[in-house]
Amino acid sequence: MSQAQPVGYETLLLERRERVAIITINRPDKRNALNIKTREEGAALLEELRTDDSVGVVVFTGAGDKAFIAGADIGEFAGRTAMMQRDVMTSRSLFTAFDTFPKPVIAMINGYCLGGGCELALACDIRVASETASFGQPEINLGIIPGGGGTQRLTRLVGEGKAMELILSGDIIDAKTAYEIGLVNHVFPADQLEAKTMEIANRIAGKSPIALSLAKEAVKLASRSNLDEGLRREVDLFALCFSTADKDEGVTAFLEKRKPVWKGK
Repeated sequence: MSQAQPVGYETLLLERRERVAIITINRPDKRNALNIKTREEGAALLEELRTDDSVGVVVFTGAGDKAFIAGADIGEFAGRTAMMQRDVMTSRSLFTAFDTFPKPVIAMINGYCLGGGCELALACDIRVASETASFGQPEINLGIIPGGGGTQRLTRLVGEGKAMELILSGDIIDAKTAYEIGLVNHVFPADQLEAKTMEIANRIAGKSPIALSLAKEAVKLASRSNLDEGLRREVDLFALCFSTADKDEGVTAFLEKRKPVWKGK
């Protein structure tokens, strides 16, 4: 990928391919570990892309072929008090920024996806992995627990039993196992990862931006509410689609047997 460092950012690279924006954590010498600077810059860049109508889908990955994100920058933990760490996790949280981003986000996982890296992948909407990728929540080995959503999002994604085992053991699993338990959507050979991920991203980016945002909201609500509440909200969001120009264009294009031209309105 040919990416450039956005103005004002030190740890990230950004590339635009039509309606897909590719964000890369560029700390390969640290296996793309999440330090405070990376967290802050990631949240800030997502905020910029939130209102950028030229971007329909975000792909998130790590530089090099060794690591997606190998975890937190453990060196920053030394000497940090409980309240200091709480402030780090709650102040402009990168995990929350990904989770609440209104456009689809795809994690392109090209290597180690551990600890905070796994939690960041969990906060994305779709996870696509290389056959060489590995996954885990090894925080228990440091005498701590996941703090970026691992106990919550992992449990909702793979079930309590599998999540409990991964978190309590700190074991690392390969991409095939991650796929089998539902942690990732797809696994591809390393030399096909980028092309296959972009196929998925482009296919999604070709849909109505409004419908994508509303669909994402509805699906996320499914694991965060009871069934009755979720069904009511789904109906509200479905009805809201009928107020959009994209709905009119979609129906007209279908009846005229042509490809729709979305306006995002």
